[in-house]
Amino acid sequence: MLIRRELPADIPRIREVHAAAFASGATSGQVAVEAGLVDALRACDAWIPELSLVATAPDGTIAGHVVCTRAAVGAIPALGLGPLGVVPAFQRQGVGHALMHAVLGAADALGEPLVVLLGHTDYYPRFGFRPAAEYGITPPVPEWASHFQTRTLTTYTPEIRGKFEYAQPFYDI
Repeated sequence: MLIRRELPADIPRIREVHAAAFASGATSGQVAVEAGLVDALRACDAWIPELSLVATAPDGTIAGHVVCTRAAVGAIPALGLGPLGVVPAFQRQGVGHALMHAVLGAADALGEPLVVLLGHTDYYPRFGFRPAAEYGITPPVPEWASHFQTRTLTTYTPEIRGKFEYAQPFYDI
């Protein structure tokens, strides 16, 4: 498996990856919102090309995708992670794991202070994510608090506290 930045030619397949990965959560007959969310994020000013990564199988097939986009904690720039999607045929084979490590390493190398996500509390702690409340970071929607998590990076300082705000497309879904 190879992890690399997305290329323009990858865009249709990335949409398919998220549609397949999140199909079980979609309303019957509808495409998963995560597929459209990535397109909307790509079109907004929060997009960071260096943090849109794909995992490719040995034959070059795109097996998964992850993206981090510009967000903020109060007035301080931060990252929102998501979506992270892996095609069902490649799930439980380490693709998501590899994508997470790659995107967190890339974010750290870019000097970002922290990454925030809304996700499964049994999965993301293995990558160093902790409840955001432990860092004084609150979700934009209070009901998210139990699944709202933060991963600090090298340039993090404890003064980074306050309400987290995702890129606008997260609020439009």
